Amino acid sequence: MSSTLFRTKKVEQSILDTEEPEHALKKSLSALDLTVFGVGVIIGTGIFVLTGTVAKNNAGPAVALAFVVAGVVCALAALCYAEFASTLPVAGSAYTFSYASLGELPAWIIGWDLVLEFALGTAVVAVGWSGYISSLLDNAGWHLPEALSGRDGADGFGFDILAAALVLVLTGILVLGMKLSARITSLVVAIKVTVVLVVIVAGAFFIKGANYDPFIPKSQPVEAGGDIQSPLIQLMFGWAPSNFGVMGIFTAASVVFFAFIGFDVVATAAEETKNPQRDMPRGILGSLLICTTLYVAVSIVVTGMQHYSELSVKAPLADAFKATGHPWYAGFISFGAAVGLTTVCMILLLGQTRVFFAMSRDGLLPRFFSRVHPRFKTPHRPTILLGTIIAIVAGFTSLSELAELVNIGTLFAFVVVALGVIILRRTRPDLHRSFRTPWVPVLPVLSVAASLWLMLNLPAETWLRFGIWMALGFLVYFVYGRSHSRLGRHEETTVGEVIRPPGRDTP
Repeated sequence: MSSTLFRTKKVEQSILDTEEPEHALKKSLSALDLTVFGVGVIIGTGIFVLTGTVAKNNAGPAVALAFVVAGVVCALAALCYAEFASTLPVAGSAYTFSYASLGELPAWIIGWDLVLEFALGTAVVAVGWSGYISSLLDNAGWHLPEALSGRDGADGFGFDILAAALVLVLTGILVLGMKLSARITSLVVAIKVTVVLVVIVAGAFFIKGANYDPFIPKSQPVEAGGDIQSPLIQLMFGWAPSNFGVMGIFTAASVVFFAFIGFDVVATAAEETKNPQRDMPRGILGSLLICTTLYVAVSIVVTGMQHYSELSVKAPLADAFKATGHPWYAGFISFGAAVGLTTVCMILLLGQTRVFFAMSRDGLLPRFFSRVHPRFKTPHRPTILLGTIIAIVAGFTSLSELAELVNIGTLFAFVVVALGVIILRRTRPDLHRSFRTPWVPVLPVLSVAASLWLMLNLPAETWLRFGIWMALGFLVYFVYGRSHSRLGRHEETTVGEVIRPPGRDTP
């Protein structure tokens, strides 16, 4: 039984599957498109909201160092993603990489994990976007009824109509084609990067050196209590995490990691890239470098404009300008945040549909969802299904407590991809790799260790919810996926090659 659970799918077969006419995605993306996608999904709520939260509660002005730590963890993973995406340019990202290296069951689990990660990420960001738009409408004197403005302000029935509408509109755009999505993303990314640069340049004139004193505030230990809300590392080792101090920087890094989520979504578009061997590494690493630089610069400026203890938690950038007597910038920043979050939603939704599509093409989910639109060459069926579900979730469900599931899901994917690089180097040294992760196996091992460290700093309740979702995934796999797997059923592709599990000579 174990041999069937860990059967791997050959890289060559995965590439052949992308050539089936009914299941082939259109190749239309360039390195610039991929970089824009990466910047578009990374720059979102993290830079506009989390900066103030972690500066005030965890790291002080040293929040800039927390962004560096989180960026380094992502960079380690990005190097592993870049090798896989250029070697195996197939939709599905970590799911597809795992299928080629670790086997079918690990691939299913990581795919199941990514579906949850991208779904919650899309819904959370959509609700955040709705909040910004509602605030802008209120400033203009237009007020939505409480029953249609979200759960927080409504008595009884409440539905966030703005969040649901955003997801449905973006679903339609994704169905119409990747090139249209790329053009819209480019326009929106240009707007929000401009906003970020204005914050950096304008804010630099209002920095006061006294606000950086102390740069790393004195450590304030959090009393260990064994509460389920406490980080898992506290429950396992009895170690109480610190607010502020050097350890506070690492605690902050596990929080601001949410701000980096999304660069791995670029890998899900590998199959739709014109020259993936060259452009995937450029898109993944380029977008991560740009965003890390912007994050560090913004955090340095905002903690220099206003003392960390006085920073706003809800809108730190906008309120910092208000505190210095420049309220006009506050409205400008809110507008940029609202516009910018649209691309975050769209690219997260894109990533989820591509993973779902890849799993369906392999038979682990119903093959009905792996047929592309005859005109637009997009996976329209999973896009419409998932977009509708996420719109309902974003409209009805309060997701604040579930947001950390996005973090743990992403970190779990990082661990799997890093391990996959090591394994595939040993099992398939003959593969052509246009980009090679340096210092293997040392760098992937460091990536695994860094990701696990941040995972251990997440609340134990997050681990419990994650475990429940994984248990449900195992159930679905053994009830449906295992028996319908194309690899397990030895099905032929359109080019006549038979898919066989390793170790079997005959179907």
